[in-house]
Amino acid sequence: MHNWQRLVRALVFFAFCGFTGQPAYADGSVSSLGMGYGARDQAEFARFLAVIQQYNASGERFRIDGHCQSACTMFLSIRHVCITPDATLLFHAGGSMRTGIINPSTTQQMLSTYKAALRKYVTVNHFMDTLAFHSISGDEIIKRFGYPACR
Repeated sequence: MHNWQRLVRALVFFAFCGFTGQPAYADGSVSSLGMGYGARDQAEFARFLAVIQQYNASGERFRIDGHCQSACTMFLSIRHVCITPDATLLFHAGGSMRTGIINPSTTQQMLSTYKAALRKYVTVNHFMDTLAFHSISGDEIIKRFGYPACR
């Protein structure tokens, strides 16, 4: 196991168990958490995984609203997620924008959080082959890929 994988697991465990000293994420939306611009490093990536785990465990609703790029798109795997039609989701390969290096493991981890139809679409259209951003509107995510709209 790589060191970064150990770090991610430890951070997810501590965040899930409440050992981080931070309050639970009470207001469930991308904009309220300020997490719409993805993860700059593995520690931030782990924060996204912790939010997903926390909302799936609590059963609380989580809104994808506004701008949601990169690791933020993994929030689509939250059990009670909803999407605002005016949201914009941006997809790309996992990796480092700073170094330009694609990480196949991170890319696969992001892909595994999408419904089959969306996963197929972003794969067939090569959205996950490069670090370039490819946008899909919230409205299209709802209508074309079957994610629920926020009411």
